[in-house]
Amino acid sequence: QVQLVESGGGLVQPGGSLRLSCAASGSFLRLYSMGWYRQAPGKQRDLVATITTGGSTNYADSVKGRFTISRDNAKNTVYLQMNSLKPEDTAVYYCNVDVASSLSHMRYDKWGQGTQVTVSS
Repeated sequence: QVQLVESGGGLVQPGGSLRLSCAASGSFLRLYSMGWYRQAPGKQRDLVATITTGGSTNYADSVKGRFTISRDNAKNTVYLQMNSLKPEDTAVYYCNVDVASSLSHMRYDKWGQGTQVTVSS
């Protein structure tokens, strides 16, 4: 089973920056797409950004031009650089990976535990 460890959340003022990291470890055959989602209180969990193994990216319209997703395949880690943060970016951010099991070779989704990002003055 793959384990995901997220880090980098916190409190930041509007206009500030944060960098989230999500490292995958444990037993797995291969990581496919990796991404970030967020969930604000009382709202559904929404896509923020995804990145394929080849580096193709997809962003929510609300974060385009401000957030950058990247990955280090050698470290099995995905990053989310968040710039020009706004109060409406406040949410719990979840890492998600599409992973193949080392035992069955079947693919499944794995979620991280979430990390809080609060943008406030």
